[in-house]
Amino acid sequence: GWRTWRTRSAEKMAGDLVSFNLNDGFTEAVVRGYRSGILSTGDYSNLGQCDGLEDMRMHLAVTDYGNFLQNEPSPLQTMTISEKCTEKLVDEFNYLRCNASESLAMFLDYITYGYMIDNVILLLTGTLHERDTRELLEKCHPLGKFHSLATLAITTNAKDAYKLVLVDTPLAPYAQLNFSDSQDFTELNIEVIRNTLYKAYLEDFYGFTQKLGGGTGEVMGEILKFEADRRAINITINSLDTELTKEGRADLYCSFGELYPEGISRLERAENHDAVRSAVEPYPQYRQLFQEATYSQEKSLEDCFFEYEVKLNKLAFEQQFQYGVFYAYMKLKEQEIRNIVWIAECISQDQKGRISQFIPIW
Repeated sequence: GWRTWRTRSAEKMAGDLVSFNLNDGFTEAVVRGYRSGILSTGDYSNLGQCDGLEDMRMHLAVTDYGNFLQNEPSPLQTMTISEKCTEKLVDEFNYLRCNASESLAMFLDYITYGYMIDNVILLLTGTLHERDTRELLEKCHPLGKFHSLATLAITTNAKDAYKLVLVDTPLAPYAQLNFSDSQDFTELNIEVIRNTLYKAYLEDFYGFTQKLGGGTGEVMGEILKFEADRRAINITINSLDTELTKEGRADLYCSFGELYPEGISRLERAENHDAVRSAVEPYPQYRQLFQEATYSQEKSLEDCFFEYEVKLNKLAFEQQFQYGVFYAYMKLKEQEIRNIVWIAECISQDQKGRISQFIPIW
């Protein structure tokens, strides 16, 4: 009995490893290679000592970024550095996507849906504030661009946005339940749209990773549960003192996560910051983040969340034969780009005293 089961599970594991290596061994090796190029503490200390952005160009050239800025005219702008870093990450992602097996390709597509949601919200908010559509499209993340994105600029309510644009995109299943409203866009209902799309997307992505099971289910389960919890806490804090009702707020929480269901039902009732804090008190990881944010002069709760996210994404690389490393790599690189942009901003605005307030990765 027990011995047979053990032999069978060892055989299954060996089988999983062989099939993983056949289908995804190459792309996993590539992403682990990319990971080794993530900036080190030494790289950051060199960047922090730069006197200007031209110096930064030189220091970045000796890292894995290489000569990616060599054709950019002087004086170099922070915006240019940010765009070029993102471009390099997008090229890496597309290379992985081109070489992916069928199930990995689907996993990578899920990653792009998050960027699509961000782009949709960027366009709706920008249009509400009468910004130029061309300018908004330039700001959109390349991985979240889709054919009819620009058309969102002529929509004035959720019903139109769904009928004219979203119905033909991968976001359609997330939008169809919540886009029947023909009331004109406002700051508040665009914020609600962002959160309803993200809720449906995260629940779907979580379900997909749990179906894949194995190491992917385990690693991504941890990461996505944290994402659901972080959103729940942020939604609660940001909705205090707004017109959003408690019922409206309750509809925006994901139906999974470490906080689900007990912590979530406490968040639903929270009326002030202290109530949010006590709602997460029973969860040691979140209790600690709230404590850190309270006692630190320099760190906000958001910074503490980013640090925790970096820790989770680094852990993903400790387990082999699973897709979590692809997601984790993208998130770590996004944090790295935020760090580079922060350092560049501090240098160009002569705020060198604040340079160290980024979130190191290694």
